[in-house]
Amino acid sequence: MTERLSARETLALVTDDTTFTELPYPARESKPDGPLAWQGYDASRARAADRTGESESVICGTATVSGTRAVLLAFEFGFLGGSLGERTGDRLEAAYTYACEHRLPVVPLVATGGSRMQEGMIALTQLQRVARQSALTREAGLPQLAVLRDPTTGGGWATLGAGADVILALPGAQIGFAGSRVRPPDADPTAYTAEAQVAAGAADAIVRPEELRETLGRWLRLLTTPWDGQAPVPEALGAMVGPPVSEQRAEAGLPATGWEAVRRARSPQRPRAARYLDAYFTHRLAISGDRCGGTDAGMLCGFGEREGRTVAYAAQAGTATRPAGYRTAARLIRLAGRLGIPVLTLVDTPGAANDAEAERQGAGAAIAELFGAVASARTPLTTLLIGEGGSGGALALAAPGNTWATPDSYFSVIAPESAAAILKRPPEETESTAGQLRLRPQDLAELGLIRTSRTG
Repeated sequence: MTERLSARETLALVTDDTTFTELPYPARESKPDGPLAWQGYDASRARAADRTGESESVICGTATVSGTRAVLLAFEFGFLGGSLGERTGDRLEAAYTYACEHRLPVVPLVATGGSRMQEGMIALTQLQRVARQSALTREAGLPQLAVLRDPTTGGGWATLGAGADVILALPGAQIGFAGSRVRPPDADPTAYTAEAQVAAGAADAIVRPEELRETLGRWLRLLTTPWDGQAPVPEALGAMVGPPVSEQRAEAGLPATGWEAVRRARSPQRPRAARYLDAYFTHRLAISGDRCGGTDAGMLCGFGEREGRTVAYAAQAGTATRPAGYRTAARLIRLAGRLGIPVLTLVDTPGAANDAEAERQGAGAAIAELFGAVASARTPLTTLLIGEGGSGGALALAAPGNTWATPDSYFSVIAPESAAAILKRPPEETESTAGQLRLRPQDLAELGLIRTSRTG
């Protein structure tokens, strides 16, 4: 487990030297032993202040992180377990308001056991205040990047942590809605770790303390430097693909038959999504997970730098896409829309996963969610078909009217083998069925389904 750092030690770890400035805090009239007159509460607060040197469980201020200015919310676990009380809510609300007024991203550095018992329901309702401020920040188009420290439990996890756009976690940190003292006695402790939350799709990545400032700085730069207006994605993709489809027959050797197109798309030798992404971006950072308990290694999502600006990406990696993959891509597209960042999608899948577990995980609803996210995208979305385009499981990721294709690709209403079976044809007619489906890149261009020039 990573060494537990104080709030100020954590701030020193992630911020550039001498740049942190604490924000002024709202004044609140003190009542003896707090809002519930809980006997001994004032004494507990006094002991916590003597022990930590802080007057409350959160420190709020501004600083630069690898050169990008942000509002930081650092919890002090040594002050009554980093618990949220009324004054904590005052500080957090003021900090979020400052971030919105000054157009700054928000970085919660969370270490909390949840709501403060000595303030009862007053403490619990601070979660509503925090949730509202987070929602207002989201509506303002400002990113929120949480760093989960040890421990992050209770309402702090369910608002400041899990409600962030990107969630990073320190190795071995205890993370979960249920704290260690209120879990069932037979609960598996490994389910309440940073690693388990990343595996379950509830957090994006584990980051070691010594890498935290650089990683957080890269994320802040990416999410605060979108393109101004239409992103130059089509031109860049044209250069990657080569000549327009209408000119590729001789130069690139477009497939002569439908079945050849299928074989080329399925060839293990053709480039896959990671190769395209590496060629397109100077550097990139991944998000992971659908925030519903699932991940899909076959759907690569994140943000990358191109020509000094940011483009989001969602790319199928050639496998049957799981429900978690569709939900993760939808999450990516919605986040990019809020932040004003254009999106590049790469289509390459034989189709949606159709096993029983995929159905139990809500395959149809997940695909519908992605169709809806693409249809309502608030920023430019460009698609490159790089391999197999298998039915609706591929089409859900494609941009209507702005889809391109490589020579080693096909797009079909369904795989030729399945089409032959549906039509009650023998297996030996699969190849001829592929031709009838008109699934080659040049067929798709003639049908008006893909772009055929870099400017058209």
